[in-house]
Amino acid sequence: MPFLGQDWRSPGWSWIKTEDGWKRCESCNPELGRESSQCSLSHGVMLNSEDEEIFNNEECEYASKKRKKDHFRNDTNTQSFYREKWIYVHKESTKERHGYCTLGEAFNRLDFSSAIQDIRRFTYVVKLLQLIAKSQLTSLSGVAQKNYFNILDKIVQKVLCDHQNPRLIKNLLQDLSSTLCTLIRGVGKSVLVGNINIWICRLETVLNWQQQLQNLQMTKQVNDGLTLSDLPLHTLSNILHRFSDGWDVVTLGQVTPTLYVLSEDRQLWKKLCQYHFAEKQFCRHLILSEKGHVEWKLMYFTLQKYYPTKEQYGDTLHFCRHCSILFWKDSGHPCTAADPDSCFTPVSPQHFIDLFKF
Repeated sequence: MPFLGQDWRSPGWSWIKTEDGWKRCESCNPELGRESSQCSLSHGVMLNSEDEEIFNNEECEYASKKRKKDHFRNDTNTQSFYREKWIYVHKESTKERHGYCTLGEAFNRLDFSSAIQDIRRFTYVVKLLQLIAKSQLTSLSGVAQKNYFNILDKIVQKVLCDHQNPRLIKNLLQDLSSTLCTLIRGVGKSVLVGNINIWICRLETVLNWQQQLQNLQMTKQVNDGLTLSDLPLHTLSNILHRFSDGWDVVTLGQVTPTLYVLSEDRQLWKKLCQYHFAEKQFCRHLILSEKGHVEWKLMYFTLQKYYPTKEQYGDTLHFCRHCSILFWKDSGHPCTAADPDSCFTPVSPQHFIDLFKF
């Protein structure tokens, strides 16, 4: 493991060359404290006034740099910000560009910290963080890992404040805690960026977040105006048919007895199954009731275990095939194509991960 200090023999200590050899300069060291007068005398003999001034200036400059470096390393809230909200995706060196783009670099450049404040992008960012937690966490650089956990902290605090989308965050934290437990138990089998104690602290933080979300209590809003229960039945049914996630239907059905009856509609679950899964998949996992009817609700959650569901997002990252640039559409990028809109392709969270696999 390489040392982090200027001198290759010690991580950050200051050394003084004496007649007896190199000695570490540290006032709090009791052994060197007894020899301080001898070191000072030898140092005065070895250096004239000009050399000593240069030595002291270099030592102060080095100490200042080291303090800034330690502060940056220990500041968990430090993030990297860039003026451009896009990144050029290149996987190999060319005559024009050397090196390649990594997942961590893209994660730092695309301003996910601001994206979570946009309700259209919130689910997209959460899904992306979940995929990274499952398989790509160790591929992130140290700075990217800091940004990852800082963004995750903002997401958790946002959910605790506005009480929206707690189920999504619980699933994310569950996958992240499982990954961290596996990495910590198998330390040495995989390369971890940073000290093992850092990863243990991260696991404790995630467990604390999970406990906070577990204790989250939804406050009942007092409103004398129109409520959801006052809407006509066909309007409530239309709202339920707008959902693309079965768990959202189940959650809304728990609000009132009327919504529960509407959420158990067989046609509603049939449309959900037809939207997410193919007919061949139905035949493999067909579930019938005692009366011979298809149990569409049970089939939906059964099929969900075996096949991925379709994903819907209000806004996603886009990839320009002409420029090979990844960007948020409303932020734009310096495109040189004659018809830029024809070159844009929406990027799903899994596609984002695949772009940086080599």
